[in-house]
Amino acid sequence: MKKKRSAHWVPPGTITIDPNAPKPVIDLMAFSAGQLVEQKLEDVRWVEHNKDKYPIIWVNVDGLGDANVVAELGRIYNLHRLALEDVVNVHQRAKVDLYDGYYFVVLRMLHQMEGRIETEQISIFLGEHFVLTFQEGIPGDCLEPVRERIRKESTRLRGGSCDFLAYHLIDAVIDSYFPVLERMGEQLEDLENEVLLRPDRSIVRRIHDIKRDLLIVRRAVWPLREAINPLFREDVPLISAETRVFLRDCYDHCVQVIDLVETYRELGSSLMDVYLSSISNRMNEVMKVLTIITTIFVPLTFVAGIYGMNFNTEKSPLNMPELNFYYGYPLCILVMLVLAVIELWFFYKKGWIFAPPDLDAEALGVAHSSPTELSAPTPHHQ
Repeated sequence: MKKKRSAHWVPPGTITIDPNAPKPVIDLMAFSAGQLVEQKLEDVRWVEHNKDKYPIIWVNVDGLGDANVVAELGRIYNLHRLALEDVVNVHQRAKVDLYDGYYFVVLRMLHQMEGRIETEQISIFLGEHFVLTFQEGIPGDCLEPVRERIRKESTRLRGGSCDFLAYHLIDAVIDSYFPVLERMGEQLEDLENEVLLRPDRSIVRRIHDIKRDLLIVRRAVWPLREAINPLFREDVPLISAETRVFLRDCYDHCVQVIDLVETYRELGSSLMDVYLSSISNRMNEVMKVLTIITTIFVPLTFVAGIYGMNFNTEKSPLNMPELNFYYGYPLCILVMLVLAVIELWFFYKKGWIFAPPDLDAEALGVAHSSPTELSAPTPHHQ
């Protein structure tokens, strides 16, 4: 999906909407330990009139096709224009910026679209009593488990704070990487078997597709690790000491994702090398068979060539007297067969033909651990 970039000549802080961006769908969840309001908003001014009534307000805007919605929420919560510009300019790398009274967090969600991996930018504003999230509008997201936890009164999230909610959102995005990587690991495992047993040209394209998807995941998660790092290592405003412990868990998950991505990228590269080796081995086998066939027929051709020459035995007894031999033809054929059998026996003793294969799937081995065994377990949440 092609995404339009903002023109480079516009002034900083300009909210430039992509004309192809979908119209926003605004979801509200305002809650505390004992109450919950969940509804879709037609007008964000509801937030302005009720923002002081609830300790935690989460507004999720799914779709960036209306600049007024973005600007109005920015006005209500006094958000900086540069941050709002980054919200609608959806080519940002993962980052965390501290503004006066709130954090601005950019993450990238993964989507499987027509067999390809695409990323969607999700922008999070974390304030003392509010959390705003902006999504590009691609159908589906990974935040439904967070919504389910909010709907249950017994969860820690209902009695928590905005920074704890922001942690859950960040953690949900990172955890959504694991199922995608698990599927990639299964694909790599299938490709490994095919490369060793049935290599063909389609494998090259499939390996390149997986390597391209892994590069997309790598670009999404590498900057995120560096962005999260200061949030749990330093005493920062708006984030409690308890939440920093949970953010450290997010950092660990990032490291696990990066390890899996790098492992799979190396496996993809090695699979390409094994494919080229397999093709080369197959070519060598074909050439060996053709060479053996040619070698067998060389002496036979020599015999046939000699006896195909025109000699006159009446002029001299040395002019191939065998031409007048009664059994000359069957004797010539018998000699050729004996020569062919002797050559085949010689090739067999040398191990050039009819020998058991030296390389099998276990010997070629690509001594890698099974990709699915490398997958990190999905973390549990309270």
